[in-house]
Amino acid sequence: MNVGIDLIHFSTSDYYLGLDVFAKEKHIDVDKYFVGIGQEKMSIAPPDEDVVSLAAKAAAPILQQIDKNQISAVLFATESGVDQSKSAGAFLHGLLKLSPRCRVVEFKHACYAGAAALQMATAMVRANPKEKILVVAADIAKYDVDTSGEATQGCGAVAMLVTANPRIIAIEPGSGYHTEDVMDFWRPNQRTTALVDGKYSTKVYLNSLKQAWQHFTEETGRTFGDINHFCYHIPFTKMAEKAHHTLAKVAGVKLTEDEFRAQTWPSQIYNRIVGNSYSASLFVGFCSLLDNLKENLENRRVSFFSYGSGCVAEFFTGLIQPGYQQVLMSASHQRQIDSRQPLTYAQYLAFYHQVDDNVENITFERHNKGPYRLAGIQDHKRYYEAQ
Repeated sequence: MNVGIDLIHFSTSDYYLGLDVFAKEKHIDVDKYFVGIGQEKMSIAPPDEDVVSLAAKAAAPILQQIDKNQISAVLFATESGVDQSKSAGAFLHGLLKLSPRCRVVEFKHACYAGAAALQMATAMVRANPKEKILVVAADIAKYDVDTSGEATQGCGAVAMLVTANPRIIAIEPGSGYHTEDVMDFWRPNQRTTALVDGKYSTKVYLNSLKQAWQHFTEETGRTFGDINHFCYHIPFTKMAEKAHHTLAKVAGVKLTEDEFRAQTWPSQIYNRIVGNSYSASLFVGFCSLLDNLKENLENRRVSFFSYGSGCVAEFFTGLIQPGYQQVLMSASHQRQIDSRQPLTYAQYLAFYHQVDDNVENITFERHNKGPYRLAGIQDHKRYYEAQ
């Protein structure tokens, strides 16, 4: 029995900051970003946007195509959680008016959580093929102003319907994984922004890729040549290029420039203009591959490498299903990206400093143009609106 992603849709915010604007403000050569890290824009969440509203925007178009009362579980992956106790999935469940006959849980391990949720969902469906599980990965990447991480911010959410006999991709059994206790990126409870050791994190990422790949080949017997397209966790686009160079070297494969580009470039297009979305990043890359590679992907194998700082990594594969093009939501993805409003640096700072989840009571001015928004916080309780 095949199990995997039957429908997939991603969302991002209604605003972006161009890294040309950012570079001018910081008096830095723009090529440091456009070329050096491979980033052009970063989606910026307004004060009335959080991971729950992003997740709802990602999930709603999927629910419109099915009987949403059949959703048996919501697995919500995020490292931008909105409560230390209550699952962000519970807020999402209420906002989307899902059936009470449903389980909800939040997953956390930095950027790896989305892959963990997807793998658990596939296991649940294999155990009970009647299950229809909504997996959501949503994050807002935010760093301190005037730090090296500031240029790698962004936000996004990806919703995936995981079922038996999926129409987009069947996740193959067998994966490679690696865990190591490191301090390359972390966010203590009292902080709203993350701390990162960038150079060390890159080193750990690449080592984790090597270890996960070795385990993957031992477990599955599959080789580099068995994979047609590669999706990586992308904190910044150049990281995916470094990762693929590393993987090819470890696998003993020499690629031409055209082969390298064909295997990786389509999955990087959205990240260049959306920015980092932590747990959602890998699956934004998968959406980018599906939407931007015009040739037929039917029966091709796609790999996924998920890396979560801290660290946990996993490498797994899936087979694209015949007829997948008929259920893609590419037009919605492109429309969201194209309709974003550019921000000046001053406007970006205003959004940045207005977000404070620690306040007891606040009503947010409407900036979010989407169908779901965070309306306010009263007595430390979050309230959402649906149009």
